Amino acid sequence: MKKYFYITILLPLFSYFSICAQVVDYSSLSISPELKENANAVIRNQSTEIIIEDINQMVVRKSKTVTVLNKMGNADARLGESYDNDTKITNLSVLIYNALGEEVNKFKEKDFNDVSAVEGGTLYSDSRVKYLDYTPVSYPYTVVFLSEYKTSTTGFIPWWFPVNGYYVSVENSSYVIKNPNQIPWRKKQFNFEGFNIEEQESKNEISYVLQNQQAYVYERNAIHYRDFLPKVIIALDKFQLKGVEGNYSNWKEFGKWMYEKLLLGRNELDQVTVAKVKSLVERETDPIQKAKIVYEYMQSKTRYISVQVGIGGWEPIASNRVDQVGYGDCKGLTNYMKALLDAVGVTSYYTVVYADEKRDIDKEFSSIQGNHVILNIPDSSGKDIWLECTSQTIPFGFLGDFTHDRNVLVITPEGGVIKRTTSYKGEDNIQTSNARITLLPTGDVKAVLKRVSKGLRYDDKFNWESESQEDLIKKYKSEIWSYNNNLEVETLGLHNNKEEVTFTEKLEISIQNYATLNENEFLFRVNVFNKKSFVPKRYRERKLPLKISEGYKDVDQYSFELPNGYVLDILPPEKKLTTKFGSYNVLFTKVDDTHFNFKKTIEIKEGVYPKEDYKAYRSFRRSIAKYENLRIAIKKEK
Repeated sequence: MKKYFYITILLPLFSYFSICAQVVDYSSLSISPELKENANAVIRNQSTEIIIEDINQMVVRKSKTVTVLNKMGNADARLGESYDNDTKITNLSVLIYNALGEEVNKFKEKDFNDVSAVEGGTLYSDSRVKYLDYTPVSYPYTVVFLSEYKTSTTGFIPWWFPVNGYYVSVENSSYVIKNPNQIPWRKKQFNFEGFNIEEQESKNEISYVLQNQQAYVYERNAIHYRDFLPKVIIALDKFQLKGVEGNYSNWKEFGKWMYEKLLLGRNELDQVTVAKVKSLVERETDPIQKAKIVYEYMQSKTRYISVQVGIGGWEPIASNRVDQVGYGDCKGLTNYMKALLDAVGVTSYYTVVYADEKRDIDKEFSSIQGNHVILNIPDSSGKDIWLECTSQTIPFGFLGDFTHDRNVLVITPEGGVIKRTTSYKGEDNIQTSNARITLLPTGDVKAVLKRVSKGLRYDDKFNWESESQEDLIKKYKSEIWSYNNNLEVETLGLHNNKEEVTFTEKLEISIQNYATLNENEFLFRVNVFNKKSFVPKRYRERKLPLKISEGYKDVDQYSFELPNGYVLDILPPEKKLTTKFGSYNVLFTKVDDTHFNFKKTIEIKEGVYPKEDYKAYRSFRRSIAKYENLRIAIKKEK
């Protein structure tokens, strides 16, 4: 269901001709020092002109003049335009200037590559892109990129996003949308405060201009740039999508249109298949148990292949077609699963979501949003169940971080409803480790470890069972426990419990020369298998809010057996840290002269915090990282 947009925002065509009639300084020397600071590229002039000629006719004229200061800035000078069966590119050209502003290259549409706009795993697609693969001979250089296209699809109106990320500054960015027939429209502005933006609006035209915006520097553990940079989205109440007209002004109306125009009549199944799934659930009365059985049947029968055809890549393949071929994309597989549930009398709803990056469907502004589809089953207990239909291995009702905890659009016959998917936070994402650790007189270690993961920690691991033992052992040695030199995994067993959604690892491990030996002491690090060494980067002057994207809890309990000839002396006192960001606790307990227990609990809280809190968070994580290296010295018996 992914649709690839080139949000390369460019100058209107009429402006280009006026510019060419003037003397324009393309020299990189004319850029102010303030705009070069922290910038890999400088947008000299960028604009978009959109003309809504009718509900089925839109013209988009773009131009972008960008000076690329170094290799990292090439990403801000993408030279491409997408099109499909309903979109015709009518102008495409590029001019290249050197550092002194002298023209060195000129390219026309015939010089552009013409390829599919979607990934290689896509079986069918009518989305394409024309792009220029330009390799600069020196830096800085300046690109003037011009394009124009006409389309009968007005459901996707290009957004204004004048600052497209970090390390890029903007001299001038403009956006004009004209609506001469005054088709009812809506707009929403984001993050304008603090930016030099001029806005004008009339009944048939809206325009924005941003000038002299310095580059932002990326900061770790920060909110996404989409959450603080300015943006405008615009939608028509009456529009056309691939020949299908729509009319909506809110999510309820949008959902009703989507149900009636894109979904209705596409859930028919062969009677043999209907009889098959009915036989599978004939002894079940509980709708959720029925759904679970049918879901496992669907997973065993189908596989995911991207299909980007139909109404703008939004209409699913008919369910009987998926049933015949055994594959589909997220739309087709979700619609197929819904059809199977319809056959056994279980209510479910097709649901639109933003997948991968955690992002909400905007509940306050209805428009064509989202890049993925899942299935919603309303439970009688009031708790929704969500199904990811593109995975053959994910447990029933589990989403993972791909689609958890975000606003989604549920499509019902009565209309669209905004709901929120299951959230996995804090203690939901728990990893518990129990180990018996034997310290040997040689300084080696023998250990038996059991580790159980739930929530998003489960999500990180459940696909491991499909990997080879050889690859998994490499993962343990070179990634997970890379801080333990000479570690060997002697035995490994995994258990994926889909019923309880838990993943269990059982390992026997040896580590040679783990301890440091001298005549009287045996010195070793007690935190053998879960060392947390992350310390956030130091910033002299933090600019952006702190964001902890994922909360979790780890509980590690190790029992230690001392080597022959050594006895315990004094164990370290309890270590306790408690902050708004989470907590950290380490406790030692003496069992007898040759045995002691170690218990560590760390909990990190998800959230967004003011930039002023960053220093305190860094101090918290630095204290943890320092204590994670704690070593104990045990002495030889006298």
